[in-house]
Amino acid sequence: MTTPTHDAMPQGGGAEHTVAEITQQPAVWREVGALVAEARDSLDAFLEPLLAQRDLRIVLTGAGTSAFAGEVVRAAVARATGRRADAVSTTDIVADPHASFPDDAPTLLVSFARSGDSPESVAATRLAEQVLTRVNHLVITCNSAGRLARTHDENAASYVLFMPAAANDQGFAMTSSFTSMLLASLLAFGALDTDGIEAPAAAAEHITAGGLDQAIDTLLARRAERLVYLGSSSALKGLAQESALKLLELTGGALVASSETSLGFRHGPKSVLNNRTAVVVYVSNDPYTRRYDLDIITELRTGLAPVDVVAVTASPDGLPEDGTWLLPGLAGADDTTLALSAVVIAQLIALRSSMARGIRSDNPFPSGEVNRVVRGVTVHPLPLRRNGVA
Repeated sequence: MTTPTHDAMPQGGGAEHTVAEITQQPAVWREVGALVAEARDSLDAFLEPLLAQRDLRIVLTGAGTSAFAGEVVRAAVARATGRRADAVSTTDIVADPHASFPDDAPTLLVSFARSGDSPESVAATRLAEQVLTRVNHLVITCNSAGRLARTHDENAASYVLFMPAAANDQGFAMTSSFTSMLLASLLAFGALDTDGIEAPAAAAEHITAGGLDQAIDTLLARRAERLVYLGSSSALKGLAQESALKLLELTGGALVASSETSLGFRHGPKSVLNNRTAVVVYVSNDPYTRRYDLDIITELRTGLAPVDVVAVTASPDGLPEDGTWLLPGLAGADDTTLALSAVVIAQLIALRSSMARGIRSDNPFPSGEVNRVVRGVTVHPLPLRRNGVA
């Protein structure tokens, strides 16, 4: 099992914002806990009448990393509320709103947005209002001055939950903004209580203090050209998606990254494997789902070098000692809570991969072909349906 060996976060090299924003996450999570606790009465006054509707549909939305936040929390929100919860990206809503809202059920649209200034953020909420008869909005954002926040802050059908100022990441890639909004949604819907923040925060502090530095360095020293993230539960699948995106973003696309479930990987995506591929498997805490993760790890280690197959887990049971990266104190946690801490590992892998290639992590695309806030999207008007209803 890998244990702490040194205390060294990467420094300099155009990564100052990204380093700080990864490191600050446990402290920011505690701020989020205090913030949601302070807003509890007004938040409950908004949510309780909506959640009392048995046919309520909760739609968790955002673009890119924000969309993956919805995927990570979806199952936990559904369990906590007893209501249908779906993760649907704003990009899907804008492109095909009728398919995104196929039934005119009462809907709570939960919008995750770091800036709230990407073209799809406001458009998705407006299209929901155009297509649905009854829609309310819970906006979770890091930018009080963003268009999304300004659009909904005075709307009686909306509640805007602002994250701490530090969560509005200034680096290119979303790090603390992602985890803060994810955590806020869990707290808002009662899927996690404030006391539950301490265990994932302590695990994240272990990671940022150097607890897995040697293991990450060993993995990256292999100079893999492809990196695959696997996660089987709904939460860990979303985590795998976000992990792959973080690597693509911070390396400017120089390192190819992909994601899948442990079972889905065999159905074609496994074709990506060669002797320059590394695989990170997020091992579920659910005993049933975990068995499929252990199976794929065993299978992968017969074809790849053992050092190229990593298991990120809260429990070492059933896993080989080498290549097992342990998240301390989370053995009894839900996979959603596990994801909150485990994503810090993916952020560090992406950061170190970026810096090893001489890429400025705070701005991996200096020529502007990819932007921190998406540009160039034209939102087209949605035509009325033949019966006169949009």
